[in-house]
Amino acid sequence: METVFESANIIYVKPTLELVPAYLEMVNDIENVARYIGDRREPFTYEEECKYIQERIDNHALLFSMLEKSTGSFIGNIEFFNHKGYESEWGIVITTSMQNKGYGKEALLRSVEYGFNEVGLERIYLIVYADNPRAIHVYEECGFTEYDRTDVDIFMHRLKNG
Repeated sequence: METVFESANIIYVKPTLELVPAYLEMVNDIENVARYIGDRREPFTYEEECKYIQERIDNHALLFSMLEKSTGSFIGNIEFFNHKGYESEWGIVITTSMQNKGYGKEALLRSVEYGFNEVGLERIYLIVYADNPRAIHVYEECGFTEYDRTDVDIFMHRLKNG
């Protein structure tokens, strides 16, 4: 696997079909993971996940899989998407067994740094479900501020020099 960047406890690698079983375990956990990343409530098949990952690879998506440095265990994925000019949306998903260990905050801080300094972004934004207070708290701790809200979603962003 090709390492792209690192943080204290995480190695960020390009996505690979080799990790599809780990991706499936994560995205098919409807109660703890999937409900925070989209509306789908039925499991993805192996073939669907392979097709999705291959498309992300072929399109050179700014998608990175996170591996624990000390063990090589899969943590989750981060992605910069909807990239337009000097701004991009950011997203994260962490597999259930690796939640509540500080990886989310570490990944957010390091990937924002990567986005600003390596990708050349000036603004990174994200959308979080309003009923996910833990995530909102982490985003605020990492310098994100709310700029819009609906009944369901909160829109937050961070500026390079702000």
